[in-house]
Amino acid sequence: MSYALVLVVIERTLAAASGASTRELMQRMGHASMRAALIYQHATSERDREISSAMDRRIARQTRRKGGQSG
Repeated sequence: MSYALVLVVIERTLAAASGASTRELMQRMGHASMRAALIYQHATSERDREISSAMDRRIARQTRRKGGQSG
């Protein structure tokens, strides 16, 4: 994958992660079809779920640790 293509993918992913609508992503990408925009939105929403799950696990670990301490 070329450096320029990597930058394009990063820009589109960041736009989707920043809350750009499907129509806004289509305009930024120059596409008439929603297919490509939906791919970027799906990728960012999947990653958001992964991040949320990781945060939940970390909070649960910290809660268990603090629960075992006497205060």
